[in-house]
Amino acid sequence: MALHKPYLDIPGTTIFDADQSRMGYHLNQFCMSLMKAASRERFKANERAYLDEWPMTEAQKQGVLDRNYNQLISLGGNVYFLAKIFSTDGWSFELAASRMTGMSQADYRAMMIAGGRSPDGNRFIGEK
Repeated sequence: MALHKPYLDIPGTTIFDADQSRMGYHLNQFCMSLMKAASRERFKANERAYLDEWPMTEAQKQGVLDRNYNQLISLGGNVYFLAKIFSTDGWSFELAASRMTGMSQADYRAMMIAGGRSPDGNRFIGEK
């Protein structure tokens, strides 16, 4: 029996819940493997071969190869695990977040310094 999830109708938001965790388990474990220098070296030497050692879906593997972090989140990735990938690429969290939002890094930084994005349009669809 599926649980009632009132948070599923927040536009543009994927909540990392138990279902997302189960779906992304192997993806997130792959990300954690990148905490070890030897694993990062193997991944950078042949990304596809390293990914094929993990029982992830093809969509998850392709998302990693494409560095499509928004897709990876929808496929069960948790941004704190995904940070291991962009850190391996030498990206800061700020750079990755700016790319995920489609903003320049400077614009993203300015938005965050000003207090973050507006809550307008980011409420429950069913909220009155």
